Amino acid sequence: MERVEHHASFGGVQEVWQHRSQTLDCTMRIAIYLPPQAQHGPVPVLYWLSGLTCSEQNFITKAGAQRYAAEHGIVIVCPDTSPRGDGVADADGYDLGKGAGFYVNATQAPWAAHYRMYDYVVEELPTLIEAHFPVTDARAISGHSMGGHGALVLALRKPGRYRSVSAFSPIVAPSLVPWGQKAFAAYLGEDVEEWKQYDASALIKAAAEKLPMLIDQGEADEFLDAQLQPWRLKDAADAAGYPLYLRMQPGHDHSYYFIASFIGEHIAHHAAALRV
Repeated sequence: MERVEHHASFGGVQEVWQHRSQTLDCTMRIAIYLPPQAQHGPVPVLYWLSGLTCSEQNFITKAGAQRYAAEHGIVIVCPDTSPRGDGVADADGYDLGKGAGFYVNATQAPWAAHYRMYDYVVEELPTLIEAHFPVTDARAISGHSMGGHGALVLALRKPGRYRSVSAFSPIVAPSLVPWGQKAFAAYLGEDVEEWKQYDASALIKAAAEKLPMLIDQGEADEFLDAQLQPWRLKDAADAAGYPLYLRMQPGHDHSYYFIASFIGEHIAHHAAALRV
């Protein structure tokens, strides 16, 4: 672990660290906000997963979350969105390859060598954070767009790992929309049944654990109808009796202006669950 950034923020510190990932076989960067309460003992953790084209930087510089994390005494951990480096496979376009890991374990060449973001976020990352920083094993997870998809999938597939989940503008049914279909075909192959293990709308039907789930979706989001389709998850959740709170927000788009408007409410949502 090597620290590459350190900034005072709301009584705590915003840092960026890099490390060699055994899971991804490359060097990865992690942003971590340590609230002032972490100076006095271990505190709970919110993992944030960012969207297409993003890195560990977008959330920490645009969301304004540090203020609320300091208020509630929560560490926020933001990993990168994909493996990085000269030897890592990539593709033309923004929606496949670097910056577009989709939080899956790739099984197809050339992606399988490095693109194992599911295992990285679920296993290696929390092990690393809990070994090096003053945190408890109380975890929550959230994310935006592709990262919202990742947060929902990880929470639904790993009962007992997280205490709450939320998302902004998530891709809730990637098997049925262009972004997900392109990525899943490349990373997982053509068997659509294999895709369902990373599809929140399919997973929620048989969820073994019913976590507090909050989703905010902007009504003016340019990707709403073609790529996001939150009603698919809402219908599946209603049928399964899953406690999903979906809020459609008038006038809001897909940007970090949207996230910054409601991130305080999301952190409060997680804080309530993390202190049960």
